Amino acid sequence: MAGLYGCSGTQIAPNSTFVLLDGSKQTTADMKGKVTLVNFWATSCVTCVAEMPKITSTYNKYKTQGYDTLAVAMSYDPPSYVVNYSQSRQLPFKVAIDNTGAVAKAWGNVQLTPTTYLVNKRGEIVKQYVGEPDFAALHQLIEKLLAET
Repeated sequence: MAGLYGCSGTQIAPNSTFVLLDGSKQTTADMKGKVTLVNFWATSCVTCVAEMPKITSTYNKYKTQGYDTLAVAMSYDPPSYVVNYSQSRQLPFKVAIDNTGAVAKAWGNVQLTPTTYLVNKRGEIVKQYVGEPDFAALHQLIEKLLAET
């Protein structure tokens, strides 16, 4: 992991390809220029399901200001469950399925859910949360990052 750190002590988001529910692909490079929340979750994770409405409202609050969200379902989560959850709750952001576990591995070998990363416009990870974030503090950080040029 040491190789991922820039000279400023920030960690560059790993180069990953996310396979979205509609079959399209998005890469880490596509996040450049936006503040992006990358949330590793599972439909079987009680905390993940509990925090999803807050993640949705955060997305809706900031999406017009250059903020994006990517929810990455863990490899052990049955794709049909993920699709059903996303559709029934009408998740407004991109949802990916990490069917091989390669994305979770690239992002620091994520095993605990939820694990959430906040990535700035330059593609640097500025914050990692294991468990549910303090959403008030998260909103303050998002606003600070959105203000950066």
